[in-house]
Order: sequence, then C-alpha cells, then structure tokens
Amino acid sequence: MANNNLFPMFLKLAGRPCLVVGAGHVGEPKIKSLIDAGARVTTIAMTATDRVQLWAEQKRLVWHQRSFITSDLDGVFLAIAATSSPVVNELIFVEAQRRGVLCNSVDDPMHCDFYYGAVVRRGELQIAISTAGQSPALAQQLRQQLEFQFDASYGPWLAELGRVRQHLMASGLDAGRRKQILHHLANQRASRQVQKKPIKRKAARGA
Repeated sequence: MANNNLFPMFLKLAGRPCLVVGAGHVGEPKIKSLIDAGARVTTIAMTATDRVQLWAEQKRLVWHQRSFITSDLDGVFLAIAATSSPVVNELIFVEAQRRGVLCNSVDDPMHCDFYYGAVVRRGELQIAISTAGQSPALAQQLRQQLEFQFDASYGPWLAELGRVRQHLMASGLDAGRRKQILHHLANQRASRQVQKKPIKRKAARGA
C-alpha cells in the first residue's frame, strides 16, 4: 500500500532555480510566492498578467514568451505547472519526475509532489495548513480562524523573542536556565492566545 503521509517542512529557496509554466491569474500568486522566498524564477508563457510583466521588467524573474519545452526543466530545483491545459500540466509533471524535480500541478493533486498550504504570516511566524489537496476550502476556513487567534502583534513579539534569545545565548548563562527563561516567555503569551475563542465566519470559497 502506498504511503500517502505528507512530510511537513519549511523550505529555503533563496537562490534556487525554480520554474513556473503559466503566468496567468493562476500562475501569478505561485510566481510571487517564489519571488518572496528569494528563488531564481523563470516563467514560460505565451501571455502574462500585468504584474508578471512588471516583475519581468524589474528583473525579478525571467519570462520566456513561448510554449513549454521539456528541456526547460533541466537544472531546475522546483517546478509549478499552472497552465490552462491539463495535458500540458501532466506532461510537465511527468518530465519533472524523470529529472527528480519537485513539481506541483495546480488543482491536480494526483500530479503533485507537494501542496501549497493555506498560510498565516505574522512576521517571521508562519502557520501552514494542508488538507493534502482534499479540501482547500477547509484549509482557508482554518486559516481565517488562526488569523483571528494570532493577531498582527505576533510579528513584533516574535522578533523581540529572537533578540532576547540572542542576548541569552551570548550571556554565558547555563543552558538549562536559558531554556527555562525562553519557555516561560513563550508560554506566557501562548497560553493567553489559546483562551481566545475563534469568531464564526462564512465558508471560504474553494482555493
């Protein structure tokens, strides 16, 4: 029996070559997420949204205005298939598999090595939710609840925790005592947040 358990991780993409095939309204947010992560992004598409064209002009990505060819995957670390053609998306996935390239075919769980999670971002804090492609709508609902529970103040607070940790690491304080202090600081706020009751929201549209 195949093991369908997913391995959760946060991946460093800075400087890594990533390919997105398709630069329409489906591909655009995928491209942005890669740019935000510092990846070296190449996109292949006959047409592109205004934002993708602007990013290309700003040299934030390389845009080849043509159809996909299999050699586009050579030397790529990660690929996103975001075209309007299921046949092309499947071809990208199959060719990526042959090359050992991680691939996500948008809205096609059967042709994905990984899934995009619904993410709550508060500064350096990221909380990602996955339903393994079974219900993006549920993932979006849970994200909305967590956005309420973990408000914008979490970003600055986490940054302060980081500064305190660096100070303690340089202080020469006993490791056990450092751990005790840091856990105490984290637990103070975490315990207050757990007591928050999530508000009721309307069901999110499928993502």
